[in-house]
Amino acid sequence: MTVNKVILVGNLGQRPEIRTTGSGLAVSSLRIATSDRRKGQDGQWTDLTEWHTVVVFGNQAENCAKFLDKGRQVYVEGRLQTRKWQDKEGKDRWSTEVVANTVKFLSRGGAETGGGRSAPQSRSGGGGGGGYPADDFGVSGNDEIPF
Repeated sequence: MTVNKVILVGNLGQRPEIRTTGSGLAVSSLRIATSDRRKGQDGQWTDLTEWHTVVVFGNQAENCAKFLDKGRQVYVEGRLQTRKWQDKEGKDRWSTEVVANTVKFLSRGGAETGGGRSAPQSRSGGGGGGGYPADDFGVSGNDEIPF
């Protein structure tokens, strides 16, 4: 048995980008920062920031693009995926990203908006057809972070 599961709680570094596949499926890309605080050899505390690329599909992607903004805190559950692509010079490149099946909006508004945006939390019910996440968008009284 193997497990490929990622859980992130972090802040958006920019507004989500949205595009549409040839078949009309919405795809949104999120850049999420997570930080870890460590004490260095000199005894000083240092914040280490890791940047993650998260890909969201379907209605959930549309809602991310509509409601999320830079600085907004989000909870993401998904899986790691590495894909191969070619750059402008034709060289092979690889990108590792998180393919989200759940995105929850944790904070209200981003750093840029001063909290002006308000959105419901989103939840996905798991895998959808074709290996893509299900694209429902719902709110219920029991939408809680599982930790």
